[in-house]
Amino acid sequence: MIRMQGVSCSYEGVPALRDVDLRVVRGDSVALLGPNGSGKSTLLKVLNGLVIPESGSYELDGDAVSAASLKDRRFALGFHQKLGFLFQNVETQLFCPSVEEEVSFGPRQMGLDETEIKRRTDDCLQLLGITRLAQRAPWHLSGGEKRLAALASILSLNPEVLTLDEPMNGLDPRTKRFLRDLLLSLGAAGKTIIGATHDFEYVRGLFSTAVVFSADHRIIRQGPFDEIVADTEFLQAHNLA
Repeated sequence: MIRMQGVSCSYEGVPALRDVDLRVVRGDSVALLGPNGSGKSTLLKVLNGLVIPESGSYELDGDAVSAASLKDRRFALGFHQKLGFLFQNVETQLFCPSVEEEVSFGPRQMGLDETEIKRRTDDCLQLLGITRLAQRAPWHLSGGEKRLAALASILSLNPEVLTLDEPMNGLDPRTKRFLRDLLLSLGAAGKTIIGATHDFEYVRGLFSTAVVFSADHRIIRQGPFDEIVADTEFLQAHNLA
């Protein structure tokens, strides 16, 4: 489903990714591991078309994703419907006056009728357990509530791929367990899940594959998630434990 080859990019001349090759099969669940600043967030932004590589190629379902293809409105609309992105700092993606309007914003932009918009909105509010927050302003919510509201707004678009940047960040243990169980159910339903994480304890069983980045922004290891996180010597050598 996802194919990257030789992807490199930088910010103002400072490398962020170096020669990254990545393959993700539809329905897979992939954890991105690595020290802070190693390129995990940048890779998620590349996947979502927010950062364009300086070199290399990126394909989604066999279609090239590039600056040129994303200028095509029809292509861009289909592309952004396929992927949902939960930012590490979710406040940057919450902008509507109420949680209900936040969740309904994406389906409304898709041109769906009001009956379908309401159905999706109500379903996602219920799924995330935040129906009681529907009329609250997002900026008045707790950090955990904001994260759930942002995820509801993503799921209302019914994306095929969920990309998550530190999804457990700032959550209490109960909410972490809830989110883990929700992501497990979404994975079982066929969603492809790609997430950057440092929180090994609360994502065990969620990811089948791990991709490890080094401090110099390269992929240095790929394989079964459980096998890699059990390799304490390797994790310590790369500042992951």
